[in-house]
Amino acid sequence: MDRLGRKKRIGILGGTFNPVHFGHLFLAETARKELRLDEVIFIPAKRPPHKNNSRILDVKLRYKMIKYAIAGNKFFSVSKIEIEKPGISYSVDTLRILKEKQPKAEVFFLVGSDALPELCKWKRIDEIFTLCYFVIAQRPEFIKGPLPKKTLMLKGDFLNISSTFIRNSVRLNKTIRYLVPEKVLKFIKKERLYGFHGC
Repeated sequence: MDRLGRKKRIGILGGTFNPVHFGHLFLAETARKELRLDEVIFIPAKRPPHKNNSRILDVKLRYKMIKYAIAGNKFFSVSKIEIEKPGISYSVDTLRILKEKQPKAEVFFLVGSDALPELCKWKRIDEIFTLCYFVIAQRPEFIKGPLPKKTLMLKGDFLNISSTFIRNSVRLNKTIRYLVPEKVLKFIKKERLYGFHGC
């Protein structure tokens, strides 16, 4: 709690961030403002359960890109929770660890509305709903039927940028400037990530 007795409000934005881009940052900032969050924590997944991990960049490199991307925003931070934990990155385990560290905080789990159809496949989804509020960044084409309890809708014109598009653009030697922060762009070029072969 803060000095006024208000519970700390923490937003969590998890994902592969392969790479992190302005769509992620805009979603985090919109949620921070609309939900009056004290902090938004970016949590890169080391081994996501529903993705082909052989195609995902090493998590230490993805972590560095997030550090570059959020530099200068005092409300943003990046966590090594899933980097330091062995095995597959399950959201329920991450939330448990976070709640153990900050038991009095209110936790808001930020996801895109395209994740809604997949929630039933998440490990221990019922327990997840006891640990946090789900915040859905609304894309109308994915909203069908009633929403689960403890779900909040975050309305806005979110940036339609995908990490897949960015990776493919790099591989084809096309520009990704203005899709990712300048420091992230420089890092991709310096480390020659995603098949970068330009100059």
